Amino acid sequence: MRPILFLALAPLLFTPLAQADECDNATTQTDMNQCAGVQNKAADKELNNLYQQINQRLKDQPHTKKLLVSAQRAWVAFRDAECAFSASGVEGGSVYPLVYSHCTTALTLARVEHFRTYLKCEEGDLSCPVPGL
Repeated sequence: MRPILFLALAPLLFTPLAQADECDNATTQTDMNQCAGVQNKAADKELNNLYQQINQRLKDQPHTKKLLVSAQRAWVAFRDAECAFSASGVEGGSVYPLVYSHCTTALTLARVEHFRTYLKCEEGDLSCPVPGL
């Protein structure tokens, strides 16, 4: 019974590997744009997950939670404006989605690292706004 279950799930297990391979070998602009979009969505999903974890830890600190929301909104506005500027040299061209996505992905991954740092704060670290577990 277990081999049958594995065979039934095999396509789902190997789909991310196939997509990664397709992206590594992307040769058309459309394929590269789509792959960049997929990478951007993955980074955004990770960021949102970490944001929710931080938000949860701040449930008993409404003022700090409000500051997090404000900072995140400002950061999103910055990221979008920065990447619009960064990609402005190719605006209107077929490469624009690729350049814009690479920029937003890079900035999002940097923000992910900041959030990971917040989630690993040592007890007593006065420079960290997120309480430990």
